[in-house]
Amino acid sequence: MSTKVRSHSKINLGLAIGPLRPDGFHRLATLYQTLSLYDTVTVTARAADHPSISLRSTHPQVPLGPENTAWKIVQHALHELRLRAEVEIFIEKTLPLQGGIGAGSANAAAALLGLEAELGQRFPIPTRFRAAAAAGSDVPLFLLGGAVLGLGRGEEVYPLPDPPSMPCVLALPGVGVSTPRAYRDWDLLHSPSNSPAQGGALTAAEPSSKIEELSRTLAAAFGGPGSSGILSAGEDLAENPLLALVRTGIENDFEKVVFPQHPILGEIKRILAGEPGAADAALYAALSGSGSALFGIYSEDEAAEAALRRLRRQGIPGIVARTLPRSQYWDSMVISDPTPAPRFPGTT
Repeated sequence: MSTKVRSHSKINLGLAIGPLRPDGFHRLATLYQTLSLYDTVTVTARAADHPSISLRSTHPQVPLGPENTAWKIVQHALHELRLRAEVEIFIEKTLPLQGGIGAGSANAAAALLGLEAELGQRFPIPTRFRAAAAAGSDVPLFLLGGAVLGLGRGEEVYPLPDPPSMPCVLALPGVGVSTPRAYRDWDLLHSPSNSPAQGGALTAAEPSSKIEELSRTLAAAFGGPGSSGILSAGEDLAENPLLALVRTGIENDFEKVVFPQHPILGEIKRILAGEPGAADAALYAALSGSGSALFGIYSEDEAAEAALRRLRRQGIPGIVARTLPRSQYWDSMVISDPTPAPRFPGTT
């Protein structure tokens, strides 16, 4: 018997890059939001004298060994809980491998949940999150789903009140964005030699203040009236915290270094955003993670379809999805029907 699990994607509704930590990672503050688009991960596990893991995928570029995040999380869980099992993982890819939407990280979380179902036990929560953090920075968010605050290097996760499900258009132009280079360029932008005192250009707020600024913004949008005074007195945030967040001017710091490298991505953001004030304009459009995926969020399905048409006129692959609140995320996780996953244009 096998267990099939939906492996949902995510976007970043804002991302602030902080200073380097002693371990070489940057401090981050970000708001993750899960989406309805997904891969499918099938897990088969049985008791054995010696633990073993095997992995297959429909996509030829998916790594099939210990470097795969799904492999890593299962290996960590088996080791920590001293479980002996033969585990087979099959990943059906409908999402692009890279692009800032967390596809590989979501595969790992789905593999762990599938393993639990196959072995008939729910792992201790600390074990779950330790295994997830060991597999990758974005993996723990998929053990929560919905709107999630990410701190540390992104792996410290906290559930936030969910905005209602809204139409979202995801664009993935296939541009290769190097995350290490993006971080290097960010560090160069904020190096002392680039400060006005040293003859450099005036840059945005210092990294340490960016973290605090985004943290306050998220607290205001999701914490209720009076959290920080961003909203007028008496305004009800419970109706839609996402709209409150958009009004604060939230942004993704990676755009400052990725868009100059790849101007086409900035143009795609403008296409997704639409004309300001127009009925089909996005409520919010941004780069997800370090890219190259971009997204727009819309108030109505018709506006999302109009944005998709704008993309297609420019030959840019896109798909309409929805943001996925936490309750819907978990309700849809284990597959009990044969409905195939929606395939992203351009995937094999």
